[in-house]
Amino acid sequence: MHPDDVFLLQTPGRPAVLPDGSAAIVSVLRPDRDCDEYVGRLWRVPLDDGPVRPLTRGHRDTAPAVSPDGRWVVFCRAERGGRAQVHAVEPCGGEPLVLSDAPLGASAPAVSPDGRRVAFLAREAEAGRYLPGGDPAAEPPRLITELQYRGDGVGFTRDRPRRVHVVDLPDADAQDPAPILATVPDTAPTRTAVAVSPAGLDVSAFAWLPTGDALVAIAARHTDRERDLRNDVVVVPVGEGASAQGGVTGVDGGSAQAGGVEAGGLLPVTDADAGSTLSIEAVRVAEDGTRVWLLASDVGPSGRDFVAATTGLWEVRVDAAGRPLGPATRLTDAESVDLDPGVLLEVDGAPVVAPQRSGAVHLSRLGPDGLVDLVDGDSVVLGADAGGGRVVAAVARADSSGDLVVLDPTSGSVGARAPRRVTDLSAPLRATGRLRLPAPLVAHAPDGYRVEGWLTLPDAGVHGDGPYPTILMIHGGPFGQYTHALFDEVQVLAAAGYAVVHGNPRGSSGRGHAHGAAIRGAFGTVDADDVLALLDEALGDPSLDPARVGVMGGSYGGYLTAWLTTRTDRFAAAVVERGFLDPVSFVGSSDIGWFFGLEYLGDGADEAGAARVAAQSPMAHVGSVRTPTLVIHSEQDWRCPVEQGQRWFVELRRRGVPAELLLFPGEGHELTRSGRPLHRLQRFEHVLRWWGTHLPTGT
Repeated sequence: MHPDDVFLLQTPGRPAVLPDGSAAIVSVLRPDRDCDEYVGRLWRVPLDDGPVRPLTRGHRDTAPAVSPDGRWVVFCRAERGGRAQVHAVEPCGGEPLVLSDAPLGASAPAVSPDGRRVAFLAREAEAGRYLPGGDPAAEPPRLITELQYRGDGVGFTRDRPRRVHVVDLPDADAQDPAPILATVPDTAPTRTAVAVSPAGLDVSAFAWLPTGDALVAIAARHTDRERDLRNDVVVVPVGEGASAQGGVTGVDGGSAQAGGVEAGGLLPVTDADAGSTLSIEAVRVAEDGTRVWLLASDVGPSGRDFVAATTGLWEVRVDAAGRPLGPATRLTDAESVDLDPGVLLEVDGAPVVAPQRSGAVHLSRLGPDGLVDLVDGDSVVLGADAGGGRVVAAVARADSSGDLVVLDPTSGSVGARAPRRVTDLSAPLRATGRLRLPAPLVAHAPDGYRVEGWLTLPDAGVHGDGPYPTILMIHGGPFGQYTHALFDEVQVLAAAGYAVVHGNPRGSSGRGHAHGAAIRGAFGTVDADDVLALLDEALGDPSLDPARVGVMGGSYGGYLTAWLTTRTDRFAAAVVERGFLDPVSFVGSSDIGWFFGLEYLGDGADEAGAARVAAQSPMAHVGSVRTPTLVIHSEQDWRCPVEQGQRWFVELRRRGVPAELLLFPGEGHELTRSGRPLHRLQRFEHVLRWWGTHLPTGT
């Protein structure tokens, strides 16, 4: 890929399958150069024969969901520079109806089981804040009394919690469509939405109960919610008479509502105050209403034991009103199975999830004997849905940023046939001839541990037979993984003439709890051994030049990049991006820093603890660095605050080390993945300029 090829990337969202299984609705987004935003529409993809065609033509249409009766597709639409609002359109197309006018935008629409209502999330601002056209600098000061009060990419959160809202859908068979379609401006909602979750309760996700008179929502409501990572699933009533204030007036108390709320508060499906140790990320209610499935990690009695805590599938047996009939039970192995928190559906009465496995993300159905794969191999599942006896998944691979595949049933068993691809969204990118397929790379660390990764070589027809300069690339997390999916970072470097080594050292996800927990209290030890083992294994290829090597990484990868330069001068140059560089100042300045460094590196409150933290800190050893370093950071990064990068740059420059600081205004921690398209392009240009200066390809 050339840097400009980023504008050819087209990525599908989670598909929504029509109830009869005839087609899937999917949002496809792409970076747009002209408006410097991500744009896209909804597409109707037939699952048998027929052309793929656009269903909507908005600026940015996302998050489709289909009503159980098949009458409506609800989705979120954002105009240029605007906030998303919930819309509805008939599955055959037509003019969408506006269903929300949330001042701060709406997200995650879901249709009730009876097809009559739509629930969605929307932030509600504290009075006097976030006013349209207002001056944020003129707002009153924020009095902070909690440890968790802001998030990267979002901003301050306590003064704008997410509430669940419900709005009626119109009758698709109405004889007089005028009040719905003809007389209402396309920017005005056709119905009035009602908030049904309590004010002050921040809801991260929800799902309808089959009865349609209540939903289950994920929120932190327990006594110690400010000091740990636990949360709960609670039942929220959505009766016909729900008021604009919801059925409960506060987080810890409120009015009684039959069928969903106990006297004095919300009805918990899980209860942290009663001892639940779960950090819950997704919830789904079985179609028969007897079980609630959760994707959650067990963070222990402290509520902060998150290091390498694998995400598992849990089940709570419930009655028709959602009342739990027992505690949550884990259905997947805590040591070996780690699930993607974005995939949870039901097929033939059983949950379907997405286990992460050594660079892959598969799709698996839970059977009597454990997980049975529906999508496997070198696949990376991005999202999935089921309907009409079919499963449709968005799947990325080495030459694709994502396509829809359909799993057809045979003899009543979904997945009996191999997945069949029904889109080809990356064809324009492949047509450039610039994509390079990574080759698997296996190395062994000095202690014999197996390390897995990839080596990507430049096109010999363009850059000759080598030997090529090589760049070691390190991922963030650390409990994350590089995958088999098309990776623009690797592709741009390979197209410029660099061999690229990247992989998953100890500390990464995808190989179970022990693999991820190996660096707890030991940052910069076996993880450094592993990435260097991968590099040295790759350098055994005669087409690579062992004398011309660079290193780069972001977030935790920025940490390990900086750490390696404190330990060796073998690298011609380095790129330290959005790095975690000083664990001492990180605590309190990062949106997760109050627990991240404490749990991973240890507490430096006493002399012995301070010594242990310093032994893992790049900043404590910055005086050893001699490697020219490009520091890249975003000005609005609240995950790894900009002071981390600024201080690294200053400490290098004042010691005479060649260093540059590249700052991106208005961006947060996710610059390389979801930053403004032109900023992503400019970043690539600066990275290639840096490597061209300090590690020239000679072509």
